[in-house]
Amino acid sequence: MQQGKQEPDPKAPRAPGAAPGEAPAPDPAELVERIVARYEGEIGMLIPMMQDVQADCGYLPAGVLRRLARRLEVPLSRLYSIATFYSSFRLAPKGLHDVTLCVGTVCYLKGSGQISEMVCKEFQVEPGGTTPDGAFSFQPVNCLGACAVAPVMIVDGVYHDGITADSVRTILQGLSAVPSAAGTEEAKT
Repeated sequence: MQQGKQEPDPKAPRAPGAAPGEAPAPDPAELVERIVARYEGEIGMLIPMMQDVQADCGYLPAGVLRRLARRLEVPLSRLYSIATFYSSFRLAPKGLHDVTLCVGTVCYLKGSGQISEMVCKEFQVEPGGTTPDGAFSFQPVNCLGACAVAPVMIVDGVYHDGITADSVRTILQGLSAVPSAAGTEEAKT
């Protein structure tokens, strides 16, 4: 490492789709002021303001939410109640890849529960969270509508059917937190 250069923080706010350490999010103070001004400080526009924060940061950083609550003079708990009520809001950075695992009845009976536990343990990710290296976000869901080929997992829009813990481990180990020159197609094979 060159003197004076710091390693990028993989948990730092970043622009949507950027790898950890790339394209840092805008300054929180400037971001909040710009968004509040866009809506003329109207409290009734709180949800669109939060949507704009997420569009700029890729998620809702705690520091930006605190600043927005102070600026609008509303309790921080109100922002968190909105952020946790609507599933479209994220309170953590999104990974470079999206991994969705069906844990519906048929998939669960065919082993997706154990697969989910393995993913959480081996990749240090909580359901609904992102791996520490930012490689992927993991989302177990109730049904993907593909019961005939259960258990099923979707990685970046590509369905993987009849999965096992070993096949999932192999697929996920092939995902990288750094985009390749060929895009994410390489990770889908």
